[in-house]
Formats: sequence, C-alpha cells, structure tokens
Amino acid sequence: MNTTPELSSLVEQPFELLKELERRSRAAIAGKVTGEIPEEWTGIGFRIGQEFFVANRDQVREVLMLPESMTRVPGAKRWLMGIANLRGHLLPLIDLKMFLGSGRTSLRRVTRVISINHREVPAGIVVDEVQGFRRFMNSEYVDKAPQTAVRCDRYLHGAYERDPDTWPVFNFYDLLESSTFLQAVAE
Repeated sequence: MNTTPELSSLVEQPFELLKELERRSRAAIAGKVTGEIPEEWTGIGFRIGQEFFVANRDQVREVLMLPESMTRVPGAKRWLMGIANLRGHLLPLIDLKMFLGSGRTSLRRVTRVISINHREVPAGIVVDEVQGFRRFMNSEYVDKAPQTAVRCDRYLHGAYERDPDTWPVFNFYDLLESSTFLQAVAE
C-alpha cells in the first residue's frame, strides 16, 4: 500500500520535502492526483461601514482607485455619484452604502471602486475598502447569511464562516438587476 506522507512531517527533511512536492506536482500534471483535494471558493473581500462581505470573483472585473473626477448626472438619485471615464470607458459610480440606505460612503484613501463584470449593466460600486482575495473551503459555506447592520439581506446568498469571522456573500448581479437599481431617476 502506497501512503502519501503529510508535508508537515517533512519540515525537518528539506530534501525529502522537495521530492514529495515534485512527486505531487508531476502527479497533478499527469492527472493522477492522489488523495482528495478539498474544493475551494475564491471571492473579493470588501467593507461597507464596519461590516465585511465577500463577492464571487467572477462578478468582479477589476478593483480601481476612486477617480479624481466624475461628472454628476442631473436628475439622478443621490446614490448615483456620477459617471467617470475609466480607460476610455464610461462607468456609472454607485455609492453602495447610500444605495442601501446606510448613509454616504466616506471618500478616503482606502475607498475603492469595484468594477462589476456584467455584460449588460456596466457599474462601478464604491465601497469603503477592498480586502483583496479571500479563499474559503466549500465546507465553510453556510446557506443562511447573518443579520447585517447595512440593509442588504436581499443581495446576500449565504456566508462563509471561519472562526471567529463570518463573511456574507454579496451578489452584485442581483443588485444590478434589481428594479430599485435600474430606477436611478430621482423622484
């Protein structure tokens, strides 16, 4: 019976550790991975107010600095901050915190724009801060999203729990396709 050694058991034997890493790499390339590889989910972590969320990385095109200039849109709701020219593309900038009814996002050095990867509705979502990639094991997923101070329950799809933190999964596509979002005209 061929047993695969734990990598942690080879820490004190660097040559053996390198040999085992090479063996596993060659097996993976050949499609003969031994042992079960746990499934992983990757998202983009961000902060709204004091709360942290994560969004599917497939929904995010890129993360940008807040542009120096943007053009206000007359007759638009206050959460539509304006339109900015980012690399030759016009992108509406939405203050997510204000859209959710939780006040205006403070524009600081760490404020970021999350450009959404949606083929029909271009949008840049302004958030307080982006935390970068967050990786979770599928086993850390729970169906029920926790209560949040920011009123965004209808855009949450479960959460990832890793003690002591819980990261609610924010679905940007649900936000962009909602009737509330699509009605940006001020009343």
